[in-house]
Formats: sequence, structure tokens, C-alpha cells
Amino acid sequence: MKESIFQRAKSLGFDDCRVTHARPPETAHIFEQWLAHDHHGEMAYLHRNAHKRVDPQKVLAGARSILTLALSYASARDLHPPAGSQLHDNQETITTTGKEQNSCFGTIARYARYEDYHEIIGTKLRSLAEFINELGKPNTRSLWYVDTGPLLERDLAQRAGLGFIGKHTNLISRKLGNWIFLAEILTTLELPPDPPESNHCGNCTRCLSACPTAAITAPFQLDARRCISYLTIELKGSIPVEFRSLMGNRIYGCDDCLEVCPWNRFAREGELMKTHAKPDLTTSDLLELIVIDEKTFARRFADTPMARAKRAGLVRNCCVALGNTGDEKALASLERAVVDAQPIIAEHAQWAIDQIQVRLRSKTK
Repeated sequence: MKESIFQRAKSLGFDDCRVTHARPPETAHIFEQWLAHDHHGEMAYLHRNAHKRVDPQKVLAGARSILTLALSYASARDLHPPAGSQLHDNQETITTTGKEQNSCFGTIARYARYEDYHEIIGTKLRSLAEFINELGKPNTRSLWYVDTGPLLERDLAQRAGLGFIGKHTNLISRKLGNWIFLAEILTTLELPPDPPESNHCGNCTRCLSACPTAAITAPFQLDARRCISYLTIELKGSIPVEFRSLMGNRIYGCDDCLEVCPWNRFAREGELMKTHAKPDLTTSDLLELIVIDEKTFARRFADTPMARAKRAGLVRNCCVALGNTGDEKALASLERAVVDAQPIIAEHAQWAIDQIQVRLRSKTK
């Protein structure tokens, strides 16, 4: 029965699938301590449903097993970078050519350069959950989630043997690297669990060194309030000034800690996700985005993860990116943003203008 489920998962496009029991994660206390230190920032939902995250039975009563699944979102570009784009073995830096060097282009995290993965993976999970219910007749119940459920999914995935939690606090698969989406199916059907995965980071600390804002405060410890992914996506208010200059041209998420992981040598292109790629999001024109209106934002991003930032959040992020990398060509667009109806945009646009003017003055000295 278990092998049939695994084969069905593979046929649906998942790159790996493992099973664990439905008892509370042994690491739940670490999550509770993380919350107690307010390292979750403004992500109040994590605190609100914490009681479910530490006990799967409160998510699905009577659950006996949890399937954890991985799906690669690595692209051919990640595996075979174009000429001039190289990640050096002993450095946490990337040199690029073309648009990525242009001062008016912003960088978007790899996972967001596709149509919304929640919809894509959710359709597959629904089909797999129905298959499990059919196998487990007569009263089998299954509940699926992709990134949105009140579960400690990385902890469950490690216990199921899908991968191990790295020092950057993300899951690393020895088969797929760390360019992976995670998903889960809780089920009342009892399946034999797979052995857990042990940690294989060794002495490597590349991810800690690579983090621009020192958000990885120690191995396996993340202060989300410092993380660029949090600052550009989850934080809805003003970005703390002390982090703005460290954000570079990142406008939605950050891949730096993932990018330097040596386990990515085993990454492979995601066959399912590549059919949903949006090449125009590999890099984005900041001068276009900074003047985008609500209708254009919805039309361009409604079917992508970037909709989560909303127009105000994305334009705010673009202002910061231009403040860090822009030149005199950006000033006219930023002047328009200064009078935007959204105060959060106006504030960050003025900061960006100030930064550019400082650079321009330094050039004339």
C-alpha cells in the first residue's frame, strides 16, 4: 500500500515522498522557545495556532500517519548558470552579467518566479489524498497542506527522512538540495514510518556567512525580524533603516543562504514547476515597478506568490532597491513615488532619493 502511494506521488510530479507517524514533533519545544523570544516578528498567525503546530492531532483528530513530500523548483539556469554567472566554491558571492548588473533591475527569490505553487501543488495533493482515502476504505480521512497548514513541516519532514534541517533552518534533501517546496498529507490510514534523517551540515557555515543581515544568529537559529524574506514579504510596515542598505536589489525574498549550500550539487530541475515558470520574473525593471498601479499589479502578479506583498509592499521594496543601487535615472520615478497615496511608499521613496543624492555628491568630489 505504501509503495502504491509513493508511485502515485511520483506520477503526479513529486520528486520525493516519505512517511512519519502523527505524534507531536520531538523538537516542538524549540519552536515554542523561538516564539517566546519574539523571533517570529509580526507573523502573529504562528503564535495564534501554535497549539496545533506542536500536535498534529489538533489538526486532524485520529491521524495515524503523515506523508511529507518534496517538489523541486530548481531551474536549468540554477543548475547550469550562463557565462559570467558563477557561484564560487569558497565564496558566498555571485557575479552576473546582463540585467542583474543593471542598477535599475531587482532580484526576486527563485521560488516566486513561477505561477503560485499553492495552486499547482494543491491540485496534485488533492488527487493524492483522494487516492489514499480510496486505498484505506471505508472511513479513511486525509487532510493536505502546502505551506499553509499549522504544522512544523520541516521537523516532520526530517523525522520522515525527507531531508534534514540545515544551519539556515531550511530543509535540505541529500537527493535534491534545498531548492524544494514541501507539502504534507495527514491521514487516519496507518502506514509504516520511514527512518528519520540525521544532520549532514558538518562543519560548513557558508549559510551563516552569506546572510546579508546576520539573520541566522547561530547555527539552526533564525531571527525572522532580520531576514530579508521577512522584511520584503511578511513585514507590512516600514523596513527598519538599519537593514535597508543591506538588502541590495532584492525586492521579494532572498536566496543567499540557500544559494551557497553545497548540497545543491545534487539539485535537479523541477519537471512539474518548469511548465509554470514566468521568465519575466528572473529580474524585474525597478523603474516600471515603482510606478505600477493597483490594476497592473493585480494583472501581472495575481497568479504568483508575489501577490502576497501587495502593491504597497512591492513598491516599498523597489524604493529600497533603487536607494541601494540606483543612479540619477531613478530620481524622476522616485519623485513620483514620494507623492504616492500610500505613506509607506512615500517614506521609502524619500529615503531612496537621499541615498542616491549622497552617492552622486560623492562622485563629484
